[in-house]
Amino acid sequence: MISQRLCRKIVTFSGAVLFTGVTALAQMSPGGGAPQPQQQTNPGANSTMNNPGAMQQQQASPSSMMQDKEFVRSALQGGMAEVQLGQLAAEKGSSDDVKHFGQKMVTDHTKLGDQMKVVAAQLGVKPPDSPSKKDKELYTKLQGLSGKEFDNAYIVAMVKDHKKDSDDFKMEAQQSQNPAVQQAAQQGSQVIDQHLQMIDQIAESHNLMNSKGKLTASLK
Repeated sequence: MISQRLCRKIVTFSGAVLFTGVTALAQMSPGGGAPQPQQQTNPGANSTMNNPGAMQQQQASPSSMMQDKEFVRSALQGGMAEVQLGQLAAEKGSSDDVKHFGQKMVTDHTKLGDQMKVVAAQLGVKPPDSPSKKDKELYTKLQGLSGKEFDNAYIVAMVKDHKKDSDDFKMEAQQSQNPAVQQAAQQGSQVIDQHLQMIDQIAESHNLMNSKGKLTASLK
């Protein structure tokens, strides 16, 4: 017969085995399979995947690069026209506000042009040799005017040009993936908005704009 001491040992050993088995089952996955190892993550890789903008900044798309180049070339060409037209207004303007605005165009757009040329060099864009055909035609038209007729035509042209330029610069600042182009567009947009506010006020004082901010005259 088995002694009482031996029986107690057998019971104790059986309980330990049962406890170990239950613990192992508790550690298994709910589906009954083996415990799954914890997956390792790569914070650096996930941060790029979760932020598409970071990847875009690292490498601009070909279409974005073409857009940047066209913007810079157009901005340089438009700025050149603003300088030439500003010189004409400073000489031919019959009112002080038109003369003053024309001189400000020369000063500010010369500075903007110099800044944009630095960006153009980075993009491999050759600065244009002359204004666009449209701006050349405007310059020739204004040359043939004088007095109040010149002032009115110049004011109307500047209001239209600066509204368009303001939209173009703001759009480029939002869409460009090139930090240098973005900065140039943002800075240019601020200057152009100042010019637009000035020329709007001049247009109102010359009775060329109504209370709703619409021009009441047009270039003929």
